[in-house]
Amino acid sequence: MQVIAYKLLDLACVIGIVSGIRLMNSPTTARRGNLVGAVCMLIAIIATLISNQIVPVKALWISMGLGAGIGCLLAVYVSMIQMPQLVALLNGFGGAASVIVAFVVLTGSVAAISGVTRLTGAIALVVGSVTFSGSLVAVAKLDGRMTSLPIILRGHFILDLLTLMCIAIVIPVLAIASSNRTSILCVLSILLGLIFGILLAIRVGGADMPIAISLLNSLSGIAAATVGLATSNFLVVSVGAIVGSAGIVLTEIMCRAMNSSIIDVLTGKTALSTTQASAGSVDADALSETVQSVPTGESIAADMDEAAAILGAAKKIIIVPGYGMALSQAQFQVKQILTRLESMGKQVKFAIHPVAGRMPGHMNVLLAEAEIPYDILCPMESVNHEFGDTNVALVVGANDVVNPAAKTAVGTPIYGMPILNVNQADYVIICNKDTCPGYAGVNNPLYLPANNIILLLGDAAETLSKLLEKL
Repeated sequence: MQVIAYKLLDLACVIGIVSGIRLMNSPTTARRGNLVGAVCMLIAIIATLISNQIVPVKALWISMGLGAGIGCLLAVYVSMIQMPQLVALLNGFGGAASVIVAFVVLTGSVAAISGVTRLTGAIALVVGSVTFSGSLVAVAKLDGRMTSLPIILRGHFILDLLTLMCIAIVIPVLAIASSNRTSILCVLSILLGLIFGILLAIRVGGADMPIAISLLNSLSGIAAATVGLATSNFLVVSVGAIVGSAGIVLTEIMCRAMNSSIIDVLTGKTALSTTQASAGSVDADALSETVQSVPTGESIAADMDEAAAILGAAKKIIIVPGYGMALSQAQFQVKQILTRLESMGKQVKFAIHPVAGRMPGHMNVLLAEAEIPYDILCPMESVNHEFGDTNVALVVGANDVVNPAAKTAVGTPIYGMPILNVNQADYVIICNKDTCPGYAGVNNPLYLPANNIILLLGDAAETLSKLLEKL
């Protein structure tokens, strides 16, 4: 009877977690969905402790207390711009946890477990190790501790292939191995997984990090699901499967948003050198002349006055934030601009590209931090057709996601990628740090001289503060 009650409670928790994810589809119910998911996970943990009769074990409560304390500290002290690094790190911890559990299961009493358990445990070892090392590389790239450019070793494909072949051999051998060889094979599986995770992640460029994070999230779920099979835990299997499937769906969405495939992303084919990418987009000499002729002093003030006058006369404005806004922490100045424009009777919306930040939803979180209403944050597919009827497109720290070269520069990393059509607005005001190419290394035609384009170069937070004074 107790077992049936536990299974029913597990099922209720799974339904609750899925419902929580469903609630996160809408900004108005996202917080409630997050709370529902957290409560269901807490219930699941307590139910698992009770069903296994390990509630009195003090070490468990101490460990959970330490983990909860660390989590609270991270939530308080990690800034929103560092959230992608934190998410990638947590993905890695999830993979590491699966590795630890699988190792204990496989080395505890091999003779007492079935071949299926050994096989799923071996898979969990490898997938969890890939997730852990790949996530650490992603953290290093996102945090600037490694180059954001793809790192391709000599014979990289051969190394990948050899590692996969070794993994394909070790997993079934571990599933049928005798007890005296299990520990060695487990360590070998972990090492192979760690190596493959590094080889996989170092080839991903900085612009593709949203896709990489989604994929690593999926792998952490797959690792959890397989270790759940190894431990015959229905709840872990179900929740792991939910995370794994959600991550795969999100990865596909990110790939579509960048018009690329997961294979191209993982092999570094979506990133080229700046020189190679620039050749197919815009005249580099013309752009160089534009950069050299960037106005200073009185000319800058004149451009600022003109931008303020255009915004003052506009009726409809679409603000396009990018990762440059996050780097300069200009979301608070963006909020002030929004407040001022709305007080002047302007219609203001935000256009959010799916890969505008360093992880899915990153830009929405950054803007929410500045208390910008969710209902005016419009996804690309719902707002792109409105640029033709818009008076001003105000670009803040965005480059690749608004680059018209994506439609014409054949052979470049962004060719064919859906972009926000800011060039269709009557006027485009660009508040970027400089006119250098974005992560994809493709020069942007919007930086060339045009009557309806105003470049306000420099730190976005400072630029917007000055613009606010003029409004």
